[in-house]
Amino acid sequence: MVIQTCLLFDLQISILLCGFVFCGTVASYNFHWYLIPPAIENPSRKTAWNISNKTWHLTLATTGLLSAGIIVFFLREHWPWFALIGLATFMYSAPMIPHPLFVKLRKIAIGKTIYLAMVWSLVTTFLPLIIELERLGPSQILFFINRFFFIYAICVLFDYRDVAGDRAAGIRSLITYFNEKGVNWLFWISILVVIITSCLLIQPLGWLMIVLLNLPVLVLSLLYPRAKRDFSDYLYYFVLDGLMMMSAPLVVLAKFAG
Repeated sequence: MVIQTCLLFDLQISILLCGFVFCGTVASYNFHWYLIPPAIENPSRKTAWNISNKTWHLTLATTGLLSAGIIVFFLREHWPWFALIGLATFMYSAPMIPHPLFVKLRKIAIGKTIYLAMVWSLVTTFLPLIIELERLGPSQILFFINRFFFIYAICVLFDYRDVAGDRAAGIRSLITYFNEKGVNWLFWISILVVIITSCLLIQPLGWLMIVLLNLPVLVLSLLYPRAKRDFSDYLYYFVLDGLMMMSAPLVVLAKFAG
């Protein structure tokens, strides 16, 4: 996804930045799963494995964090942006920390959904753009908004799947406040924003790139009714998660083929 952003705006691909994203992802995901409480009713096979292998999660989270920190040293002139992303990443998992200070974060209305979508958008679109360009123009801002609402639409489904557990744990998000109709509105408004911003990006990016970027949006829209009924790990962690990067290899092929 980082490479996709660089190719779309003709930026140099930073190996250091790609390494940071890899290590940061390893750290943040394993930190999050390390915090999963052991007392979960009827956990899925994936969740049960995560609960019983917390040592692995802690080891990977620590290794990923240290590695990401080393890479940031070489990109230290951009440290404020890395600090912002680190804070947003921490805020996603912080409500799960069993300490009174962090438990209070569960009452924040926007909750984990917006933090997660924001982190993915900042890392995969904003960070490669701001490091190379130092200042974003209208096209780059539109692209950031486009990717944020696309990722947010996917996150809406993840929160919808977890809504019962979040309510039981006192974790609040927009999804825990909304009824079924409200969730539908939130999802489809996000898709509408993606479509509108895509239309505005046709001139700077070209028709082909816009079509490739919106193929996963189409797939997500078609899968939406099923994803609200089928909470399978394969659908969510393979298909829906995979939609976030589905356009990237297509953009790479199109760019190199052209």
